[in-house]
Amino acid sequence: YKLNKNPVEGFSAGLIEDNDLYRWEVLIIGPPDTLYEGGVFKAHLTFPKDYPLRPPKMKFITDIWHPNVDKNGDVCISILHEPGEDKYGYEKPEERWLPIHTVETIMISVISMLADPNGDSPANVDAAKEWREDRHGAFKRKVARCVRKSQETAFE
Repeated sequence: YKLNKNPVEGFSAGLIEDNDLYRWEVLIIGPPDTLYEGGVFKAHLTFPKDYPLRPPKMKFITDIWHPNVDKNGDVCISILHEPGEDKYGYEKPEERWLPIHTVETIMISVISMLADPNGDSPANVDAAKEWREDRHGAFKRKVARCVRKSQETAFE
């Protein structure tokens, strides 16, 4: 039972356990022409029981250095935020979770996040600071290390 085995899309997804529809494992291929190119990043999606009314949580299992992924691997992007108004006023309601979203649209957002980090509302402040101030030095080196490590552990 696989959702998508099409590597052209840059990801594949399937259930972690066949009898648990709420927990998925995804493999995301680092997008071409980005610092993450060549990486194979594993993540878990955990869907709430009232999906699709509420968004899943997404956590990278593979180490990844990125402004919008916290140090525990939790992904912080608008599309995964609870629906409705943002009390801080940063996000428009239509940027947040909507019941029409699927694993596919989440993955497309995450791949675009890898290609184009949002430094304005970072989950990893240190990564955001490096991305702004030393993108081609310290930031690039840390990402390269994650990419190498991801290749070694991708198929364990």
